[in-house]
Order: sequence, then structure tokens, then C-alpha cells
Amino acid sequence: MMLMPFNGRMTEQDQSVPTTNGSEPPLTDLLTAVATSRDRTAFSALFAYFAPRIKAYLLRTGCEAGAAEEIAQEVMITVWRRAETFDASQASASTWVFTIARNKRIDAFRRNRRPEYDPDDPALVPAESISADNRIEVDQAAKRLRAAMNDLPPEQRELLRMAYFDDQPHSAIAEASNLPLGTVKSRIRLALTKLRKGLKEEEE
Repeated sequence: MMLMPFNGRMTEQDQSVPTTNGSEPPLTDLLTAVATSRDRTAFSALFAYFAPRIKAYLLRTGCEAGAAEEIAQEVMITVWRRAETFDASQASASTWVFTIARNKRIDAFRRNRRPEYDPDDPALVPAESISADNRIEVDQAAKRLRAAMNDLPPEQRELLRMAYFDDQPHSAIAEASNLPLGTVKSRIRLALTKLRKGLKEEEE
């Protein structure tokens, strides 16, 4: 099934979808129609209602616009293919669809975190043994880093730890910290600036 791109705004045709309360389509009935008779009109109504909302949800979780639109398309394809598995006695139509969206977002995150294996990746080449002199230098550098980290405000230190030591993406940090994505990014940039300054002072 070919799905058309959307921009988060309903078209004139979308706005003519029948509603139960003047603003929301009869979602359960539409899903049932898709499940039982593969009703394309019902699916078009579901798509018009859910696609922009799914995209907005994904953007709020830190997805880029292109990725959010792609995942939203995948979600709606899944809705079309698996409509018969929806059980209104177990969950509302919105809960069922957004659970699919959440799972698709997690799958996309895992794919990005696990790139294809590259045997020529320099990171996979065993490191050469470190001489005694170099080991002392490395230990001293580690001590300077710990000292500079300890001088950071606790909230900046925690964000920096999550980003660089736990290797978490900014979107995941924002969700875990209950902070806006922009705030997370600005605080990490500020922490890095202070950290570089602290390391430079230690060297002097």
C-alpha cells in the first residue's frame, strides 16, 4: 500500500472525516472496518487522524523531522496490516496505535545504536601495549579529568556523564531528565566549555 507524505496539517478532504464528538473520528469503528473488510476509506480517515499526531509525538521525543515522518509511515502500514489484532476490550484505539509508534521508535533507536559490523573499523583493532611512562601520563590525565568533572555543577556533571560515559543520545537524556531537548544540549555545551577550561588550567 502506498502512503502519501504528510506535513502535520489536515487537508480539506481530511477535515471531512466523520466524527463522534465534533472533533474526533470514531476510531474504534474505523479500525474495525479496516480489520474486517480492509476498508480503504476507513484507513484514510485513520491515517488523516493519527499520522500528524504520531509525527508530533516522535518530534517531541527527539526524532529528526525526516525520521519522524518515516517512522509514522511505518506505524500506519503496521496499523493497516495488523488491524485485526486490535481488541477494543483491552485498549483504546489511540493507546493501541501509539503503542505501535513507541515500539517503532525504540526499534529505530536500536538500529541507530547498532551500526553494521565493519571489520576494518580502527576501533576494533587491538590497542598497542602502553609503556610505563605513557601509563603514568594517562593516569595523570585521568586524574585531571576527574578533578575538572568534580568542579562542574552537579546537574551539568550528570548530563555530561550520561552523554559521554553512558553514551546516551541527547533525546534519551532529555526524556530521562524530564528536560527540554534544547536545555539538555545547551547545558552539555556549557559543561564541555567549563571542562576544557578546567583541564587547561590543570595543565598550566
